[in-house]
Amino acid sequence: MRTPRRRQPWLIAGSGLILMLVALALAWQLPFVQDHLGWRVSELRASIKYAIHPPEEAAFTPNPTLVAMVQSTLAAMTPTPTVGATPGPTAVPSSTPTPTTEPTPLPTKVALTGIIHEYQKWNNCGPANLAMALSFWGWQGDQRPVAAYVKPNPRDKNVMPYELVDFVNSQTNLKALVRVGGNLDLLKSLLAAGFPVIVEKGFEGPGFPGWMGHYEVVSGYDDSRQRFTVQDSYIMPNLPISYDDMQTYWRHFNYTYLVVYPPERESDLMQLLGPDADETTNFQRAAQKASDEIFSSTGRQQFFAWFNRGSSLVDLKDYAGAAAAYDQAFTIQAQIAQTDPQANPWRILWYQTGPYFAYFYTGRTADVINLATQTLSAMSEPILEESYYWRGLARQAAGDLAGAIDDWRTAIRDHPDWAPALQQLQRVGASPG
Repeated sequence: MRTPRRRQPWLIAGSGLILMLVALALAWQLPFVQDHLGWRVSELRASIKYAIHPPEEAAFTPNPTLVAMVQSTLAAMTPTPTVGATPGPTAVPSSTPTPTTEPTPLPTKVALTGIIHEYQKWNNCGPANLAMALSFWGWQGDQRPVAAYVKPNPRDKNVMPYELVDFVNSQTNLKALVRVGGNLDLLKSLLAAGFPVIVEKGFEGPGFPGWMGHYEVVSGYDDSRQRFTVQDSYIMPNLPISYDDMQTYWRHFNYTYLVVYPPERESDLMQLLGPDADETTNFQRAAQKASDEIFSSTGRQQFFAWFNRGSSLVDLKDYAGAAAAYDQAFTIQAQIAQTDPQANPWRILWYQTGPYFAYFYTGRTADVINLATQTLSAMSEPILEESYYWRGLARQAAGDLAGAIDDWRTAIRDHPDWAPALQQLQRVGASPG
């Protein structure tokens, strides 16, 4: 009788290891595992990469020849300013109307209730805050359906304000709008009238890896304590934020705010917004506000003021003026990267894409490619569909159609069924994959 052959120990161990790896790979696809472990893996990957290549020490440098050409052209087109005038292209006068009656005094304290606080899941700041704002008006849901609609890839780093507005207007019976150039008194007026406000602002502090963007739902204020109350999806409910800190960090995003409201209260909201109810007027006023802050600030705050001016001019389709403003912003950012790297807001292109518009529509395709490439290469996970999209446009304009198609396909991989990239692929007759 033959004695059965025994399996080699290494074969058994190898088979077990393969099965374990397969099991781990399958488990990794589960939403529960992604929610609880995905951010830890992402954080570890980021800490390793950033230790080797500190992104805060790098800054984008626009093509100096093109910058000089733009500045000389704008200088030739801009009349000599009078004493006290604000220099710069397309500066606009304030359109604030002279009030005919005394405004109703605001209460010294407001605290809106009924918002269901929700802590954000991985990369889910936008969906979590929108779900909280919707809950105030009785919407039944949480961040999950919002995220599935606006960012089907959980590794996507950011959701734009217009994407949040689109969810409300297309997927709920409520409405939403977004404006820029807000101020603290407007925040108080909206709250006093019963409208919670989502603000987009800068975010940093001890224990956080540098400057980031963040949404918060503002639900109250207290003049006696000089502070707002916000529902923060990352830190805690009812988080107090001083008026000064709100002003400082809200500036980082051009004082962007989003209001969710029932259709029957639209006229009330528009009356509160006043001239800012009109989008074009709102962009003009925001551009002027940024211009004013350019000349009243220095260092990093001046960087944001120049950047905000560029963003408002992009909204007004003044791409030459916007490009000149962004050139100034990036010049200041390069100085910050050299003198105080920890203060460098190097992630800004994760959240705001105005420079791509400005440089592309002024023919500066090389700057678009370089800016997008630097933005993506600085990320621990280069998942940012907007940067791939704009680099694709610039590559095609530069004659690299194959590179453009590759970028648009990557954008679709990172954000499945994302319409802008799909449209470009259809335009050139290429498949999504």
